[in-house]
Amino acid sequence: MSCLMVERCGEISFDSPDQNAKCVRMLGDARVRGQTGVLSERRGSYPFIDFRLLNNTTLSGEIGTKKKVKRLLSFQRYFHASRLLRGIVPQASLYLLDEDYLGQARHMLSKVGMWDFDIFLFDRLTNGNSLVTLLCHLFNVHGLIHHFQLDMVTLHRFLVMVQEDYHSQNPYHNAVHAADVTQAMHCYLREPKLANFLTPSDIMLGLLAAAAHDVDHPGVNQPFLIKTKHHLASLYQNVSVLENHHWRSTIGMLRESRLLAHLPKEVTQDIEQQLGSLILATDINRQNEFLIRLKSHLDNQDLRLEDAQDRHFMLQIALKCADICNPCRLWDLSKQWSERVCEEFYRQGDLEQKFELEISPLCNQQKDTIPSIQIGFMTYIVEPLFERWAQFTGDTPLSENMLNHLRRNKAKWRSLLHKQHSSSRSNDHSGQVTGSQEQTLNEEETP
Repeated sequence: MSCLMVERCGEISFDSPDQNAKCVRMLGDARVRGQTGVLSERRGSYPFIDFRLLNNTTLSGEIGTKKKVKRLLSFQRYFHASRLLRGIVPQASLYLLDEDYLGQARHMLSKVGMWDFDIFLFDRLTNGNSLVTLLCHLFNVHGLIHHFQLDMVTLHRFLVMVQEDYHSQNPYHNAVHAADVTQAMHCYLREPKLANFLTPSDIMLGLLAAAAHDVDHPGVNQPFLIKTKHHLASLYQNVSVLENHHWRSTIGMLRESRLLAHLPKEVTQDIEQQLGSLILATDINRQNEFLIRLKSHLDNQDLRLEDAQDRHFMLQIALKCADICNPCRLWDLSKQWSERVCEEFYRQGDLEQKFELEISPLCNQQKDTIPSIQIGFMTYIVEPLFERWAQFTGDTPLSENMLNHLRRNKAKWRSLLHKQHSSSRSNDHSGQVTGSQEQTLNEEETP
């Protein structure tokens, strides 16, 4: 991707004097500085980690030619960049769909506030445009287009940029995950305890943060970036590396699309800062920090949602819940997400093994099974957060529904783990759930 694309957006700042010369060669730390002073990542500055090509390159070596740079970018992202450089605006293919599919998609959108919403089906019905279609609908439902006087074409262009900057090659961290988190966020924003106090700005921030919270995710985690000395790890000093990149990339797309350019400078500056605060809250390493603070508020009963600061904190909690709500979905949906995230873990583990790196926790397919990973995730991460969320919302139908699904799903994973341990026929520890196992499991009663 050429640096010319960035020059349209504003002044470029580099961390070292020689980086300007290395811009195309390294795809390095190019960031856009806007009038607000918040740095944003250049679109496409994150090299796609193509597992098929890493055999031909060294992790620490520099990329020598423009041809190799193009190869390291995924085809989708390079093609998208080249279209932008030629001035061609990508269009979603929703309107090329058969009318029957469009009708089913519209019917699903009429039930977008239901917790059993099937995002996988919706993505198929919209021909892979679930994030764009969902956000356009939710912005309209919540009256945000009218309230902020947004241009619909510009909004659509921005959402297409966000959707295309997710890597479809990732089994889990892709645009469908972003759409799923956004749909969950919409459900949480409608909880009476929160909804009665939310402003249009709160709602727009919540939806935007949900949609973009994992944008340009490479399919590997922060420890991988640190131990391979990736440029983003150095840029963000090994702290919330991915979350900082997601935020700065989002700011870059907001500015490039000029979606909010008509709003006063102080308003856009506040939106950019609050988006950062929300997206950074999804860093799993900060889980205890937020749980302790939430517990303190609930125990002291001192949350004042009339206060913008307290509302923002609860938006952070809502986004954290939406980000890890998969175990609280219906079993069929939850199981798909569990298999996808573990597949992404295993891919990282295979890559680490190939390059003789220490295999990260949960990434060893021979030792870390899907049931064991999910049981640990539910026990130590999901349950503590959602129990506090239910304490905040009260015994609403949604909170009770989520906790019930969580308990049932955990019981099913425990049963599968027991079957794996007791099976003398199988020595395969991949953790995959077989059809016969699932049929047997579905016939059993779970609490």
